[in-house]
Amino acid sequence: MAAEQSDQAKGYLYTAQAFVSWGLLPIYWKWLSHLPALEVLSHRIFWSLIFVLLFLYWKGNLNLRPIFKNKKALLTLCTTGILVGSNWGVYIYAVNIDHIVEASLGYYITPLFNVALGMLFLKERLNKLQFIALLLAVCAVVYLTIDYGKFPWISIYLAISFGIYGLLKKMSGVESMPALAIETLVLAPFALGYIVWGLISGQGALFNESRTIDALLILAGVVTTFPLYWFGQGAKRIPLTSVGFMQYIGPTIMLLLGIFLYHEDFPIQKQIAFGFIWLALGFYTYSIVKKYRKSS
Repeated sequence: MAAEQSDQAKGYLYTAQAFVSWGLLPIYWKWLSHLPALEVLSHRIFWSLIFVLLFLYWKGNLNLRPIFKNKKALLTLCTTGILVGSNWGVYIYAVNIDHIVEASLGYYITPLFNVALGMLFLKERLNKLQFIALLLAVCAVVYLTIDYGKFPWISIYLAISFGIYGLLKKMSGVESMPALAIETLVLAPFALGYIVWGLISGQGALFNESRTIDALLILAGVVTTFPLYWFGQGAKRIPLTSVGFMQYIGPTIMLLLGIFLYHEDFPIQKQIAFGFIWLALGFYTYSIVKKYRKSS
């Protein structure tokens, strides 16, 4: 019993570490915000691949041959690689142009978009609370578009790409770290090409600015990989309901950073839209808790 409680405590710690790290990531990308988003993305992809391969080798789990033999899983991971790469790119771009608040809205919407995906592709039936939650999320987006006068494309793209990424990754049946190795391997030739072009032309930041910038670019692989590993370790130790509650840690930290540290605009229109989303998440979370209690 004591061992089980200790293992569960580790699960909560791992999961909290992952979500807090994801919430604090804008600070890291802000240190590189003077560089083009595509350059930062290229380094994030390439160094993530290097670090993941080293990590898998250290763990004795570098055998990726079974994945290459499974054509369906390989094709799925090629698709998820493109999705996660574009998600990273839009996220870095959002931080660069001072749209952290809008990015946080996207990650608040993601769980609600997952509900819609479950309904469309997994034939899951929505209960009344989940339907109300989805309706409120749609109202928030429509309200922002009409009253604020701007469609929140960053929020919507982050939610859609990450939602579909999660769905396809679940269907692939491959563990998170080997899957990330394949996903970054798919994108690595393009990323490496951009990095090499920067080195040859002298227009790239690597080895041209400072040792601090060099370290930040190379360590982009570490800050990408470790939270994913922590999440994988935590999610298998604690109930899914707990993971559902904790997933709001990341976007909440992002929102607070955007408003209080980087002084982004948070006008009344955005406040009302966030109010709709938070209310929707309240209904959604309550529906999860209700379902969990029934199954228990």
